[in-house]
Amino acid sequence: MTVRVRRIYEPPEPEDGVRVLVDRLWPRGLSKDAARVDEWPKALTPSTELRRWYHSDEGSFDEFRSRYEAELAAPEAAGLLDGLRESAREGPVTLLTASKSPQESHASVLAELLTD
Repeated sequence: MTVRVRRIYEPPEPEDGVRVLVDRLWPRGLSKDAARVDEWPKALTPSTELRRWYHSDEGSFDEFRSRYEAELAAPEAAGLLDGLRESAREGPVTLLTASKSPQESHASVLAELLTD
């Protein structure tokens, strides 16, 4: 099972497989053609409240991870997560984010959940 995390601003690569945008908002300055996104499951993204809380520097990444995992336990998100896990079993999946630090973002949490 191959799950990668990349910035959406990086050019697509053949080994990306299924390209999944995991941000709630479309990335600034990027056309949909250039992004080559296959899926955009907004229910898998952190809620607006959680995103704002994390970006306000009120809490740690560990606390963010805990809160985000709780949101992913909701039925709609859990179903989408299962579908994405199935896609990853069939071939490579690349989780795309506009985050400047993808390894300390919700995308890395999703990647870990998909490969566990």
